[in-house]
Order: sequence, then structure tokens, then C-alpha cells
Amino acid sequence: MHLLLVGISHRTAPVELRERIDFQTRGVDLALRALAERGAAREAVILSTCNRAEIYAACDDVHGARTELARFVADFHAVDQNSLTPHVYDAADLDAARHLFRVAAGLDSLVVGEPQILGQVKEAHAAASDAQMVGPVLNRLFHSSFGVGKRVRTETGVGAGAVSVSYAAVALARKIFGDLNGRSVVVIGAGEMGKLTALHMKSQGVPRITIVSRTMAHAARTAEAIGGASAAPWDDLDNAIGASDIVIAATGATAPILTKAHVEAVMRPRRSRPLFIIDIAVPRDVEPAAGEIEQVFLYNIDDLQAAVRENLARRSGEVARAETIVAEEVDRFGAWMKSRGAIPTVVALRQRFERIRRAELERLEFKLSALSPDARARVDEITHLIVEKLLLTPTEQLKSLGDAETAAAYTEALRRLFALAEEGSASSEVERDAANSKVEPFTRAKGRGSR
Repeated sequence: MHLLLVGISHRTAPVELRERIDFQTRGVDLALRALAERGAAREAVILSTCNRAEIYAACDDVHGARTELARFVADFHAVDQNSLTPHVYDAADLDAARHLFRVAAGLDSLVVGEPQILGQVKEAHAAASDAQMVGPVLNRLFHSSFGVGKRVRTETGVGAGAVSVSYAAVALARKIFGDLNGRSVVVIGAGEMGKLTALHMKSQGVPRITIVSRTMAHAARTAEAIGGASAAPWDDLDNAIGASDIVIAATGATAPILTKAHVEAVMRPRRSRPLFIIDIAVPRDVEPAAGEIEQVFLYNIDDLQAAVRENLARRSGEVARAETIVAEEVDRFGAWMKSRGAIPTVVALRQRFERIRRAELERLEFKLSALSPDARARVDEITHLIVEKLLLTPTEQLKSLGDAETAAAYTEALRRLFALAEEGSASSEVERDAANSKVEPFTRAKGRGSR
């Protein structure tokens, strides 16, 4: 079994392409069902955020699955394969694990250390679990990534300071104005991103913050949570923009909510007073042509790269410590992956010993029949413990072998010595591995057929 990652991100593709292959727009559940029907992988998780769209898969044939998954991304989003291919990256096995661990730790984010990504990784795993697309390999991989994210946040300072895209938007506003005291801000969108941005603005001395949402109740709740902010109905959007210095657009709309014509209308009464718009939504909330209007300064999420570079420079020492943690956890996961190859032999060996134990107890039944039920139960327990003790050391040694070639040689030797190949009744590797790790074995959703 191999791990495979196929995806695009802010490092490989412009925002125009990323917003076209946003799985959240059509629904991750729908995408998982469509992916299951194609049968390209035994297990799959789709991670879709504003800056990345990635598919993690467990498969037998890396080359074939890589091609099929890339084709799936293009087909699902109706994007030309040739235009997508130059922006797609992939990684296999421990390289794929390392990538996910870095993502969960916030090391691959637009703003290093941003905390939202770990929650998004957990949500992606939960969605795939609900769709019955997660088996023992991806379950172990993603739970390991959760541990990496927690370690990095508790053992390093990577999460200190600028930790989110919303803060990068504030950093850009500070570059534009210098001091934000006395400025007014309107945040379009009452979601988490809008709330975080407003909180950062408030912490930087912005005295007037207005939250505008299509649902007034949502805007009011967000304003109350921020403290000192006000809420405005959607119908007052133009007035709110007209009275502000900075506009933060952060809705979940699937099409631009501010067109060039709309912004032009808002700008007429402002005369020469500039308007700075920071569009941190994906898909974008503001039509790119709005940036052509005089005295309108429009920035989108890709324009936040300068703030990211500054953040990286400040955190270089902490990043190195975080990368060390990632490396340690990759080694640990790699050891687990190698140990999986020994599991069928371990299972078969235990089954062989158990058969021998039971056969001997049956052979001695005439001698044991005189014992009381309690005594017979004790004999059964003692013989079982003896078998467990005998198998403990060889089992641990076999599963801890770090070299795959040596492990394969030892495994073959055991199978020959104990004629395990003739047993023919060991449970499948996936099912037994799932049982050993207390994970439900991977099964396809009802009605999807078999892979």
C-alpha cells in the first residue's frame, strides 16, 4: 500500500485557478462520492481551503492513481487538463506524509503558523470518515498530523504573532496607512475570517468597525463578539463602504459581490478620498477590474505574499524547530508503515500457535474432564498466556525492524519455518491492521459497489 498526494496550492497556482477548483463550492461530500465511483484509490481524503485543494489517497499503483486523481480534479471542476497540469504537484509515501504534517503545523500556509489550517485538516478527515473513504492508512496518517500540529504549537513559537491570513490583511493596511488610529473599516462577511480580521483591526487601534452581512442577525452577533463594533444590514453596504477608509471583503459568495460599476458608484461622492480594498475571499468578492478605478487600491489574497515573507524572516528560528518536529514524526510514521508489512505474518503466526494450543487441549480432554470448571478455565488462561509470552518478543522485533529488506527476509523465514503459507486463513492485512489500531476497517459506502 502506498500514500499519494495530488493537489495545487498558493505556491503553484494563481488565485484565478484556485477559485475554479475549490471543492467547497460544489461540496466536498459530492466530490468524495464522485471520487469513490472512479475507484482510483482504496482510501481518500480531500483537503480544500482558500489556498489549497489536495487529495490524499492510499493506493496500490502510485503511477496510475496519480494520473487518475489529476484527471479527476480537472473533470470534476470542468477545467481543461492541459491548463491544470503545470500547476499540479504530487508526492508519494513519506514525502506525502511530510507534506501533510507541514500543512497541519502551519508551515505550508500563506502566513506561517496560522491556526485555522489544523481545524480544516481535521474537518477534511471527518468528512472523508463520514463518507466511509478513510481506512487504517489515512486514519493513522491524519491522526499523526493532528499530533504534529499540536506539538508545533505547544513546543515552538511558530504560532506567535501574525498567525492568519486575516492578520496579513491587517499588516497590509498598516503598510498603507502607517497608523490605523482614527481609521474606519467595514468588513463584508460575518464568518470566522471576517471576525478574525475585525479583531486584529481592533487590536491595532481601529476605533470604528462595521460588520455587514446578508443576514443581519449574523452581523449583529459578530459585532457583539468583537466588542465595540457595529452591524449594518446588507442594504446599507454602499453607505458603509462610502464612510470607510478600508474595506475587507471576506464572504463565502460564489461570485463577485462588488463589481467595477458598483465600486465606481460608491466612489463618486468620495471625490479624491482613496479607498483601500483587501479581498481575502476565495472565490474573490471583488471584480479585479475595480482596481482600475482612480483612487481605488485593490489587493487580493495573493498580494499578501510580502507580509508572508516578513513573517517568515521573523520566525526563521522557530520554523527550524518546527521542521525538526515534523522530521521526527515522519520517521515515526515511516516506522509504522514499515511495520505493516509484517502484520499478516504476525497474525498467521499467532493463529498457528493458537491452533496448536487448542488442539493440545482437545487431545488432553479426557485428562482435563475431571477438573472443575474453574480449574479448566484456569488451564485455558495459563496456556493462552504462555503462547502470548512466547510470541511477544518475536512480534515486537519483527514489527520494529527499520530496514524493509531485512524485515522482508525475516518475514519469509518465519513463513517457511512455521509453514504459514499453508495456513490460508489469516485475515486480510487491512482488517487486522485496523483491529490492532482500534480503527474500523475501510468499507465503501452502501450502494457504491466494490473496488
